[in-house]
Amino acid sequence: MFMKIIKQENLDISEIVEALKNGATIVYPTETCYGLGCDASNKEAVDKIFAIKKRQAHKSVLVVVPEVSMIIPFISWTPTLQNIADKYWPGALTVVVKVKDKNIFPAGVVNEDGTMAFRVTEHPLAAEISQKLNSPLVSTSANIVSMNSPYDIESVLQMFESEEIKPDIIIDAGTLPTRSPSTVIKVVDERIEILRQGEVIVEK
Repeated sequence: MFMKIIKQENLDISEIVEALKNGATIVYPTETCYGLGCDASNKEAVDKIFAIKKRQAHKSVLVVVPEVSMIIPFISWTPTLQNIADKYWPGALTVVVKVKDKNIFPAGVVNEDGTMAFRVTEHPLAAEISQKLNSPLVSTSANIVSMNSPYDIESVLQMFESEEIKPDIIIDAGTLPTRSPSTVIKVVDERIEILRQGEVIVEK
């Protein structure tokens, strides 16, 4: 199996969206590092993301959306979430919240405890792909577990070249600026718990 590499300047978004609808996995630039993604509603594609990363099944992956309105139908929207949206999005802040229905997305997107993690991305390409796909886009760092998050295409290619299960398409956006991973918070009953401190500092 080989990985198709497309320079970002030669990208046809509609082709990428069509591939995602058919279950493809992609490596693409985000506001942090290169992300590994697929259509968050496609169970086979989500399962393949876990196989590519060699990630434990109980460690769910986050998704990105272009705007809050895409995620609102699936979760209980609260004043605290509205406040977070107004202050920090779009941006590198990921929020873990309860979903209304555990079966709304595949296992791996929805955690065993009935939560999912999402953020409104500030990266124009990730936002456009999700918008045209009309579905949240899985956005986990494009590295095999225990390896470093990649910020350039050479690192991605080296990591996967000898692996049996690889991403299908790699979008080459050159070397990305090195930024911390997104800050991750959990919101339960209007309480905010910081799970991972990244670049964004959240006022509790």
